[in-house]
Amino acid sequence: MSVDAVLVALADPTRRQLLDVLAELGQASATTLGARLPVSRQAVMKHLLVLEQAGLVSSRRDGRQVLYQVESAPLEGASRYLAGLASVWDRRLAVIKRAAESTGG
Repeated sequence: MSVDAVLVALADPTRRQLLDVLAELGQASATTLGARLPVSRQAVMKHLLVLEQAGLVSSRRDGRQVLYQVESAPLEGASRYLAGLASVWDRRLAVIKRAAESTGG
């Protein structure tokens, strides 16, 4: 999955909360998740679709219900991207700091 899709999915606080609840429970249905969040079941379904499209959750049918669970691989990819970005900025800031210190600033 793309880092962009992961970051877009994580930008919404309700989706982050859904991931937290799923991580805590291991797996859950949309009904169970809706009972744990201050949004409707329909809103939970829409958020789960975005998370599933980003690869952050997977679903499987268990009888009449669909169970969702967190998938960590896309999070790891986004984490590597963000760590690389942080490293670039750390190097840039170190150059600025050295330049400021050498001019007595």
